[in-house]
Parts: sequence; structure tokens; C-alpha cells
Amino acid sequence: MNRKIFMQLIGLSVAGILIHPDKTMAMQHIAPEQLYFKDDGIIPNNKLPLLLYHNAFNERGTAGAAWLEKVFAGNHWTNSWRWGVYPFHHYHSNTHEVLGIFSGSALLHLGGEKGKKITVQAGDVIIIPAGVGHKCLEHSDDFTVAGAYSNGLQPDLNKGEKGERPGTDNNIAAVKMPDTDPLYGKNDGLRTIWK
Repeated sequence: MNRKIFMQLIGLSVAGILIHPDKTMAMQHIAPEQLYFKDDGIIPNNKLPLLLYHNAFNERGTAGAAWLEKVFAGNHWTNSWRWGVYPFHHYHSNTHEVLGIFSGSALLHLGGEKGKKITVQAGDVIIIPAGVGHKCLEHSDDFTVAGAYSNGLQPDLNKGEKGERPGTDNNIAAVKMPDTDPLYGKNDGLRTIWK
């Protein structure tokens, strides 16, 4: 067996492409865009950057959702769901979240009112650190994401309201480093960036 075929069978990178042995699709191995957001007094955000993988996978629609859920679960990001993104600023103080966009596009407002507006589309994957605000401003009719949480934790839902803090700040500080990146596993992605 030649080296290239062997590497593909065990899921290693070949010329920047990851081939998952139990999946039918290749996934682009790309570096994520890193977005940092400061505490704005309402949304706490996080010292860790939000990671945005542009055009990280090719599958679309329900097949794309199933593929994302399988990859996420294989990397211990579970408690998955399919839907959109709430149209109000919110954050989770007790867990990190991953969103894989498998249909449509949207304009998201990340990091609270003083944050950044980012257009995302099918094929993108967003890893949101605990405490980082996110909100959907507008979207196509077919915009849908597959979401999941590190180690399948059940997220809380905070909106930057009075009384949330300092409790949510303490929760954020206690959230553990994930053992894996939801796309790339143990040795890449957030494991090399979130130090």
C-alpha cells in the first residue's frame, strides 16, 4: 500500500485535506479566523478567541447536518441540535459551543453591541468560547446550523441582564479547556490556539 492511501485510511492529512476513515467526505484542513472580544460591561466575552473556519466542509442540507453531527460527536462535542441563531444577544457561561452552517447564510453580531458583524454561509464552522455574545441580525430563508457543546454539556442562556454577573463570570472562569477541536480532534484547531 502506498503512503498516500495509508495516510487517508488512518485519517491523516494529505496535501491539506483530512480524510476521515468513517466518513465519505474530505474536509479542508484550514486555519480559522480568530476574533477577540473584550468585556463590554454587559456581555462578558472571553480572553479566548472565537474561531471561524471559512468553507470548512462541502456537504450541504440534511446530509451536511448529519455529517457535522457525526464529526462533532466523534470529537466529543455532543448534545446537538439543528436550528438557527437567536435574534437577540446571548451567551453561554458554562460551556463552549460549536455551530456548523449547513444551509443558507446570515449576518451575525458577535461579541455584543460593541462587537463585530460577520457574514457566514453554508460550509462555515464557528467555535464560540463560553461568555462570547452572539446574535443573528438577518438571514436567508434556508439558514440553518447544527450546534453542539464540548462533552455534551447542557448550556445555560444569558442575555446580559442585571443579576447575571458576577455568577456568570465565575462560571466562565471555571469552564475547562476542551479535550478536542470539534473538527480536527486532539492535535489541532483550538487545541493549538486556546492556550
